[in-house]
Amino acid sequence: MVLAKSKNNVGLGSSLMNDRFGKGKASSMKKASHNASIARKDMHGETYLTPGHQEASWVKMRSITEQAALDEFLSTAELAGTDFTAEKMNNVKIIHTDQKNPYLLSASEEKSAIRKHQKNKGRLTVPRRPKWDQSTTRQQLELSEKESFMDWRRGLAELQESNDLLMTPFERNLEVWRQLWRVIERSDLVVQIVDARNPLLFRSEDLETYVKEIDPKKRNLLLVNKADMLTEKQRAAWADYFVRNNISFRFFSAHLAKERNEARLLEETGSDEESDEELAEPTKSMNLQDNAEAPKSRPTDILDVDELEELFLSNTPDTLPDSDNPDAPTKQKTIIGLVGYPNVGKSSTINALLGAKKVSVSATPGKTKHFQTLYLSPEIMLCDCPGLVFPNFATTKAELVCSGVLPIDQQREFLGPSGLVAQRIPKHFLENLYGLKIHTRPLEEGGTGIPTAHELLRAYAYARGFATTGQGQPDESRAARFVLKDYVNGKLLFCHPPPTPEGHDPIDPDQFNAELYDMAHLPPRRQAMLAKTLHLEGGSGSAADDKDSEMIALAAAPLAGPGTLSQNVDSGFFRRGGQASAGHYTLPFNAPYTEQGQQMRKGLTGRKERMMVALERGVDVSEVRGNSKKHFKGNKRKVKAKRVKDADDF
Repeated sequence: MVLAKSKNNVGLGSSLMNDRFGKGKASSMKKASHNASIARKDMHGETYLTPGHQEASWVKMRSITEQAALDEFLSTAELAGTDFTAEKMNNVKIIHTDQKNPYLLSASEEKSAIRKHQKNKGRLTVPRRPKWDQSTTRQQLELSEKESFMDWRRGLAELQESNDLLMTPFERNLEVWRQLWRVIERSDLVVQIVDARNPLLFRSEDLETYVKEIDPKKRNLLLVNKADMLTEKQRAAWADYFVRNNISFRFFSAHLAKERNEARLLEETGSDEESDEELAEPTKSMNLQDNAEAPKSRPTDILDVDELEELFLSNTPDTLPDSDNPDAPTKQKTIIGLVGYPNVGKSSTINALLGAKKVSVSATPGKTKHFQTLYLSPEIMLCDCPGLVFPNFATTKAELVCSGVLPIDQQREFLGPSGLVAQRIPKHFLENLYGLKIHTRPLEEGGTGIPTAHELLRAYAYARGFATTGQGQPDESRAARFVLKDYVNGKLLFCHPPPTPEGHDPIDPDQFNAELYDMAHLPPRRQAMLAKTLHLEGGSGSAADDKDSEMIALAAAPLAGPGTLSQNVDSGFFRRGGQASAGHYTLPFNAPYTEQGQQMRKGLTGRKERMMVALERGVDVSEVRGNSKKHFKGNKRKVKAKRVKDADDF
């Protein structure tokens, strides 16, 4: 049996995969535009459209936030429904372009960018669905939706080009925006879920306006999820900002609600008290200062599942008829719509409300593809919308990666986000958390005392044994994925401060997050190791005092001293016992500067060495025997022939 030329080309699986993407030889499976349609006329002379190649549903629901130049041009032409030569669309450009600085912005550039963002904040909109009625056909509705979507994208492109702004990569797939339209139209209360570490980045003000445009009776609610990562003071600062701007909000934690549901389930099954204490231990380590006896009426308190359900009921519009009235019509269901960015905890919030895992949850942003409806009670229905990246202004792309908007595993550039983490998290906390030593560049060599991305990733790779294949250098890309995931998951905490009123100084982020970098925020294992180390060193006082004192000592440690090169130069320049001109080098171009250079000085070898020895001894050069490495049997034939020739001469 003759073997195939390549084993990779053999098998039915490859053929099926190629045909699925339209790479097969069949004409029906060739890649074609899903918008391609043929205009036909029926027997009455009316024109109708026959659909072309139909793609699968999972292909239509792929989230698209970034496109190359060619893909951007092709998708724009496809949405316009025209040929490439029919209309010039030079005003449409790529929404996302890389910064000139591939890493981070300077302080002055960041301040100027923020001022420009505040000035043009009102021009950030979400696409509107065109009005339609029962007489609107499907083809007319699709055509009007595409035209409205194209106008929306043209407006964003003009905003970016005319004002020299950098925008975040937003959702470009029309099918995903259709899911949002359907959720808003169905919902009575639209709950916008945001991340507590940076609520303003995940909040869309125009979405709240769009909800009121559809129906003034609809209400909006801002649910600040992951609030257990904030301290009491930080929640109070954000609460003051929301109250000052008339924003309806409440704090919630899906992770904390899940732990409480598990503890309640163990209590119902008659579990031991030790298991309850183990589940309650992570809650105690958080910055929760809730009093079980006092009622939760303060705006800074974190709601539980029951209180969140009551909050949904209290914020829904009065659309349900009175049950006491027998002539009242059948009760309508109150629909709660949950919208927001990917990976902010929409599905986790639904699972916490239902007490079981009903919705798929993943750490990768964009897990939910279609909106899902679940019943919380016979009268309340929850509607989970797929994660949408709303258009927003951004300083760098690294901010989006650190915020969890863009998937970490799909990013190729890791120095920008890693440098942002090294800039925000103090050096002493990184060293205590990971158990490593970060060597920073000295001041005289251009260092600032803050670790760079290379310094942080090299130290982490050395400590974990991550090395590249072949060269054995520290694998910085692999180390960056671990560090960035720890930052997104909350192991490395950094919370953005709220904006201050006009005329007031902005809040310092370092002071705002100072309480997050003490020993209490380290894992229990690291706390035990550090306490043991301090005890062996003979520390006095309680363990908490020793930990706090060490953290204070590490935070107040001076910057790194001069480097090894500078120390060698200084020791050679200011050496003792020198000549009268001490402090100056003699023969700077002939004499070696260090002892290592003297040892590594190259000596004479070969013919030059024999000549020097002959001159010192006063003999002929031919009489000096050299240190030859040739084999002792080498060149015997020539020597023998020479001896025979000499014998013949005699």
